[in-house]
Amino acid sequence: MENKIIKGFSKLSRIEKLKYLGEISGKGDQIEADLDYFRLNDLEQQSLLDEISENTLSNFFLPFGIAPNFVINNKVYHLPMVTEESSVIAAASRSAKFWAGRGGFHARIVSVEKTGQVHFMWQGKSDRLKQVFPDLKKELMCATHSLTTNMRRRGGGILDVSLIDMSHELENYYQLHVSFDTLDAMGANFINSCLEMMAGTLESFIRNQKDWTVEERECEIVMSILSNYTPDCLVECWIECDIKDLDGVYDGMSGEVFANKFLKATQIAELDVYRACTHNKGILNGVDAVVLATGNDFRAVEANAHVWASQTGKYKSLTKAEISDGRFRYELKLPLALGTVGGLTKLHPLAKLGLELLGDPSSRDLMMLTAAAGLANNFGAIRSLVTTGIQHGHMKMHLSNLLNAFNANKAEKLMAKTRFAQSTVSYSEVENFLNTLRNTK
Repeated sequence: MENKIIKGFSKLSRIEKLKYLGEISGKGDQIEADLDYFRLNDLEQQSLLDEISENTLSNFFLPFGIAPNFVINNKVYHLPMVTEESSVIAAASRSAKFWAGRGGFHARIVSVEKTGQVHFMWQGKSDRLKQVFPDLKKELMCATHSLTTNMRRRGGGILDVSLIDMSHELENYYQLHVSFDTLDAMGANFINSCLEMMAGTLESFIRNQKDWTVEERECEIVMSILSNYTPDCLVECWIECDIKDLDGVYDGMSGEVFANKFLKATQIAELDVYRACTHNKGILNGVDAVVLATGNDFRAVEANAHVWASQTGKYKSLTKAEISDGRFRYELKLPLALGTVGGLTKLHPLAKLGLELLGDPSSRDLMMLTAAAGLANNFGAIRSLVTTGIQHGHMKMHLSNLLNAFNANKAEKLMAKTRFAQSTVSYSEVENFLNTLRNTK
């Protein structure tokens, strides 16, 4: 690979980009063939995908699957999920089936506020700024009136603006802390546009305070940006049943023993940060898969969840288990800012299809469905951990990937699935099995 900086790469045509990559790698024909193979034959659709990101050369496919039979608030859903991890959809489906006969998943929206901030530096006594804030707030709301018209017409918009004094943390540092209801939109562009308008208004307002000193009339805007931490855009999801209804969850284990082992496993995730991280990853396996399948921002969702898990100052489990009066309850409370309009939700054909398969849900509905997917995956993981162990089911699902890695043919795959039906799957065992099989031919 050639060690040099290229200028103006984004201005090159796709053919020119491919030629350049081929020249510096020495694999021109192979690179072009590989990237062309994964492009769509439908030129209109491919053009749409090309424009989603910059310097697009091809498409990177991930499996789009369905986890069926989720009973959520007494309604049946078949959840679209996009993931590269082999056991995620299987675990979600298994948990959905298990709980369908035990009341299903229950969910409710706690709140739907999203947040943005204008970060600025101002020199002066904070009381002076607080004194004029009521007038400033009126000007901020007035300045953004035209931007919020359509959102307000539908029942959303800017909910509140507050002044936060952070000068005790960083000299002269203040924030405008703004809360929004963006309804069914993810709302990132709407929020950022409002914040930037507020920043300009703030500068002008401070500059025009005639009775302030020259120093007080100076304001430095550092940045204006939404926050992906949305503690007031919150969904709660739970499953519950009589402990006796857990009988048979695993052969030879009573419902009471299972429930108590499950409880201990979740308590460990509250106490130990190493376990909490993996525990919460199991939740996000399901959450991310639905978020991706519906064209939402999984990176924002993950960042949000991890900050929420750390809200006490220590990283903890996002879930809580409880046994009381002969009842088992397991709940997930999660900040989850999602949208069903805007962004890729209608632009990407499979994201659009994913939402259609869910009955074109509102953002509130999608929050609840996504939380259920997260709780289902996590329940499935804990269920395996306290019974068979995680590798038994996971590696069986991973068997297909291993066989493909060893270029197994159809006959070899059938024999391998029979061979490993009742035994532990591992890379070395699969490799040894195929080598033995091939050497006896």
